[in-house]
Amino acid sequence: MPEPTRILLADDHALVRRGVRLILDSEPDLKVVAEAADGAEAVEKARAEQPDLAILDIAMQRLTGLQAARELSRVLPDLRILILTMYDNEQYFFAALKAGASGYVLKSVADRDLVEACRAAVRGEPFLYPGAANALIRNYLERAASGDLGSGRVITDREEEVLKLVAEGHSSKEIADILFISAKTVERHRANLLQKLGLRDRLELTRYAIRAGLIEP
Repeated sequence: MPEPTRILLADDHALVRRGVRLILDSEPDLKVVAEAADGAEAVEKARAEQPDLAILDIAMQRLTGLQAARELSRVLPDLRILILTMYDNEQYFFAALKAGASGYVLKSVADRDLVEACRAAVRGEPFLYPGAANALIRNYLERAASGDLGSGRVITDREEEVLKLVAEGHSSKEIADILFISAKTVERHRANLLQKLGLRDRLELTRYAIRAGLIEP
């Protein structure tokens, strides 16, 4: 028997992690070796455990699943990544692919699709949840044909990470520790955010983060 695929599971709800772990650990070729309750912890655990596959929720504290996926793709390029989410949403789907995920699974059908998605990811194949792939690809191609693929994005990935953490109330030192950068660099990113977004203070940054879906109100 080959060694089972070693999996990191990240979700901010312990009950969800428990349920997903039951699904995965019942398969002889899959094994959950680490769990994380937020995106930053997922990056830390992945560095330490060196799993084959990371399964990430989107809405998590400190770093979102998409932000964690970007960081994991950078520091562990051989790691396969799946997004497991409640969001049946085109914007999140394309953001997940851009962040380095090879699959997108809805929590509502995890018991049906997740095992297949894990095996597809290990084989290096993409996995899209049934019923959505055709519509999403058709929509993307229509937008491409009309030249409407500009993201309108004005802040960098790192600035987005700093923005989320500022909005969650973390100090510059705490943000520096979470992102492995200096406090001085954090302050520079914060100043750039205020300037780029035309905002004045932490309160306005927090309101912007809520509107952008980085944190929940």
